[in-house]
Order: sequence, then C-alpha cells, then structure tokens
Amino acid sequence: MQNGFITVAAAIPQVKVADCVYNTQQIESMIAQAEGKGVEIIVFPELSITGYTCQDLFRQHALLEQAETAVMMLLDFTRKLDVIAIVGLPVIVGDLLLNCAAVIQKGDLLALIPKTYLPNYSEFYEKRWFASSQDLHPTEIRFAGTRITVSRDPLLIRTCDGVMMGVEICEDVWAPAPPSNRLALSGADLIFNLSASDELAGKHAYLKSLLAQQSARTITGYIYSGCGFGESTQDVVYGGNALIYENGVLLTQAERFSMKPQMMITQIDVERLRSERRTNSTYVNAQRGNMALIKDAHSITPRDFVLLREFDPHPFIPKSENMKSSCEEILNIQVSGLAKRLVHTNSKNVVIGISGGLDSTLALLVCVKTFDKLGLSRKGILGVTMPGFGTTDRTYHNAIALMKSLGVTIKEINIAKAVTQHFEDIGHDPKVHDVTYENSQARERTQILMDLTNKFGGLVVGTGDLSELALGWATYNGDHMSMYGVNASVPKTLIQYLVRYVADEMAVEDKKGAETLLDVLDTPISPELTPADEQGNIKQKTEDLVGPYELHDFFLYYFLRFGFSPRKIFLLAQNAFKNKYEDEIIKKWLTTFVRRFFSQQFKRSCLPDGPKVGSVSLSPRGDWRMPSDAMSTLWLEECEKC
Repeated sequence: MQNGFITVAAAIPQVKVADCVYNTQQIESMIAQAEGKGVEIIVFPELSITGYTCQDLFRQHALLEQAETAVMMLLDFTRKLDVIAIVGLPVIVGDLLLNCAAVIQKGDLLALIPKTYLPNYSEFYEKRWFASSQDLHPTEIRFAGTRITVSRDPLLIRTCDGVMMGVEICEDVWAPAPPSNRLALSGADLIFNLSASDELAGKHAYLKSLLAQQSARTITGYIYSGCGFGESTQDVVYGGNALIYENGVLLTQAERFSMKPQMMITQIDVERLRSERRTNSTYVNAQRGNMALIKDAHSITPRDFVLLREFDPHPFIPKSENMKSSCEEILNIQVSGLAKRLVHTNSKNVVIGISGGLDSTLALLVCVKTFDKLGLSRKGILGVTMPGFGTTDRTYHNAIALMKSLGVTIKEINIAKAVTQHFEDIGHDPKVHDVTYENSQARERTQILMDLTNKFGGLVVGTGDLSELALGWATYNGDHMSMYGVNASVPKTLIQYLVRYVADEMAVEDKKGAETLLDVLDTPISPELTPADEQGNIKQKTEDLVGPYELHDFFLYYFLRFGFSPRKIFLLAQNAFKNKYEDEIIKKWLTTFVRRFFSQQFKRSCLPDGPKVGSVSLSPRGDWRMPSDAMSTLWLEECEKC
C-alpha cells in the first residue's frame, strides 16, 4: 500500500455457460493483465468459473468436479503471481452445495467464502440448488488439493501491507443486514462483491444507489463485479456491471451491455477510509468465532475400482410386483391432469392425432379413460389419422382399428396433397427427403389438429413423450406443440409397459382391441415421414437414427435424477447392458444423448402443460430449468474419455 492506496480491479470476463475450461482461460488472461498493470486485488463475477445461469446443471456432478479442477488450474497459474484473485464457483461441503467465492494468491487457496442470502423470488430461485452459509457449521474439507475450513463466520483476509478485505456475494448486499456490515465492524477496509444481478428497467439506478449507500454506511471501498456477456439470455439479460466505490463515491464503472471483456482498475485510499472511521467513532473491532478442527482418518492403499452392484436396465419401469396397481396409479395421474384441464376450460371435446404408433396410442387411452371418468361421451374424442408419404398399411389399419374399438369419432385426412402444394409454394423438390420434407408433414398435421379444435371446440391433446423431449426428437411447432401433453413425463420404455398392461386388461372384454395394442407394441418406432420400402414396411426407424430408447431412457434417468457424470453413467450402463450392448455402442449413443440433450433444450423451454408422472420431468416450469444456450463441451469431452 503506497501512500495509503491500494490498486483494485473489477473484471467482467466473457463466459460460456457450463464451460469451465473456457471460463478459466478467460479468467487467467485477465489475471495476467491485472498483474501486469500492478493490480493487487481483482474480483470476478458470481459463479464466474461455471457461469451463473447453469440452472439445474448445478446438480450435475461433472460440472461441480470440473469447477474444482478449474480452481486447481488457477492455483497453478497464479503460483508466481502477487495479485489476489477472487472467483466464484459452486462448492460441495458435506451435504450442502454452496455458492462460494474462492480467494487465491501465489498458488494458495486462502479462503472459500459462502453466500449467505439466496434470492428465491421473481426470476431467481437459488435455493433450488444452493444452501446458505447459515446452514453451515465450520467444516474442514479437502478442495482443489487444499485442506480448508469453510464457515459461516465472518472472514477477513489481511494483505501483506495490512489492508483488511472481506467478501460478500450478490444478494448479500440487498439484504436488510448485509454480511458486509459485520465485516466492516470487524475491520474490513475493502468489500468485494461477486454478483449476478440481471438487468431490468430502472434496476441499474437502484443498484448504484444501494452500493453507494452501503459503501458510505460501512465507510469502505466497495468493489462490485457483475455477470455480463455470455451468460444465458434464456429469460433475463446480464449487463456486465463493474462498479467501484469509496465511501459512497463512485470511482469507476464499466460500460453496460458491452460484448467484450472489461476490467475496471482504480486505487482506493485506505488511509482516508480509516481516518473517516476514527472520526466517526462508530466502528469497533469485532472478534471472529473460533473455527472447528477436523481430524483426518487414516489413508488406505489405492486399488482398482470394481463395481459390485447390479443395475436395472429399465429404471423407469415400476418395480412393484403388482403391475395393475403401479400402472393404474400412473394412468390415474395422467387422467386427473387432463380431466382438470377439461373441467377448467369447460371442454367436452378433444382432438388427437392417431398414427398407429405407441405415443398416440397411450394418449388416446388416457383420453378415453378421462372421458369415462367425467361421464362424457367418447364421441367427443375426435381421433384424426393423417396418412402421408411414409404411412404404412400396418400403422394406418392399427390406427383405424384402435379408434373403432374404443368408440371415438374417427376422421381421416390425407396430407399428401396439402404438403405437395406446400412444397410447390416454398420451392422444395419433393424428391429430396431432407428435414424440410419431414418437418413440413409434421407441421401440416399439427395445423390440421389445431384448426379442427377451433372448428369443433375443445383442445388438442399432445402425444409426445419424455424420451423424445430429452432427445429433441420432435418437430419444433409441429408435434412438439399441443394444448395439453398427457405423455410429457412418460418415457418410451414406460409407455411400452403401460400399453402392454392395458392390452392385458382389455383382452378380457375386447380381444380384437387387445390384439391391436399388441401389434402397436411390436411395430418399429418411426415418425413415418419418409416412404416405406418396396415391401411396404417401415423404412425410417427411429432407433436406427438416434439409438435404442432403452439406452436413452437409462441415460436420462441417471443424468436427471442424480446428476451423474457421463463417466459414471457409462460405467452403470456397462453393468446394466453387459449382455446386450458392446461398450463402443453404449459410448456412441451416450455421446448422441448428451449432444442432443443440450442442443435441443430450446424445444423444452416452451413446452405445453402436462402432468408430472414420475421422479423425472423436463418441464421448464418444474423439474428442469436449463439455459437453451448452455455449452455441452464438458460433458462431450467426458464422453470421449469413456
């Protein structure tokens, strides 16, 4: 500290959501620049290593492990540097996941400081992933190769020249009693805030007023760094606020909404601050509480890991010995969801596309059970079969037979003429069987269903399932869209199980109907959007294109339910499918799953309503909130290492 000044910086790096390696490289670059410019302390935004907007990806072990690895990279990078760097990341402490600031200097992890106040209102829902420091007892952990105690007690770091610094994180300063109050009363000259406050009309002025007042109230230098370009813009925007105050006076600020990295550097007069405090006489030195000590267990000899447990290849299938009870429970959830929607909208009609495939079959069965429960005539169910270029006789006849068996209203509309006209309108060669060729058919069918609903009243019941949503195997604004999706949280393997159950139940009174259901089960899964083969059989088989659904359902279950990394999912899949799929096949389709799961999130961000059935759901309003522009780099790299 020369002449009472200390040089500080608030940095806003460019980030890629969930790409810890990229983010760490950007942080390292700015640390190097800061060192070259004589900066003594630099602060980065909240969760800057992972990106703040990872949402439910914070439950993923792979991301948490990579964040820790990133800190190790920073420790190695800073080994010969003097600058103190403060970065944000998620940290596991026992049973808690904490939103932390890591303080690093000269290859040493000086502190891990957890966030105290977690916003859980309006657009924020941090308590979904993180625990508060208030939930924490002093705990010694091993993190990034360092044994360190994490505590909720105020923590001050004293620089070599005697400057005292404290850290709080974003919402902490918005609280009625910010941690910086206690830090300042304990002797902090400087408060660093790692933040991720989004931009709203009028909010920036309020933020500046808040920070200025807190800096003045605590008589501190207040250095604030907020997330900027690169964070997900799925629902909100982060403007990149770097603000540095000294006793309520703004010294420097970044350009808001810049698309480039920024680093605001200034000097704070610590001697002046201390003089103000001495004059004020309000401040007293407070003592920190004692930290708990943990004794280590003895080490063991390393050995190769051998998986001794067995894993079920079909985790979504109920394990109850009573198939009737488990299936009825699932069907009743679907029925209750649709029934409430019909009562709420005062609808006595529904429109549903019937293809002769699994998904539409289950959706139709749910519609029938719902109408029976409400005491409505099944004729209010308008089943529409819409044969096209790829429709086979088998699926067509199954669709008609099923609707006749169930006693619903049947309507047949051949889409070939309309789609051919559409091809002519947009200048597409119908001989080119590409994505335009396929999606034009899907959207034509959806348009028909929507327009029929307008004509006859009621609502369109969606048929798409959880497995398709995970893979994005749906045409955006085609079969992706409906007014209520009864299968939205039912995976393909469970649909097969449910349809087989209904077939067994139906066989008692309607043997022909049961036979139709069994033939639907035996039919290859296909969107039937390309012509059949010369024998009239299905040529376009979904599982040939994207992989076996039983594998994808297995991947989906462990990815979402427990947040397992690709490496662990691969290990479990090897165990579950050891007698069916070679390792290379599992790896191939696991990579496909990860790639498609990330790239297709935009479809899941605007899903129609639908009931949650089991422990896993991809509803953007419930179980799964993920930025549509999150990076899959980390997960794909791990797939490659399997």
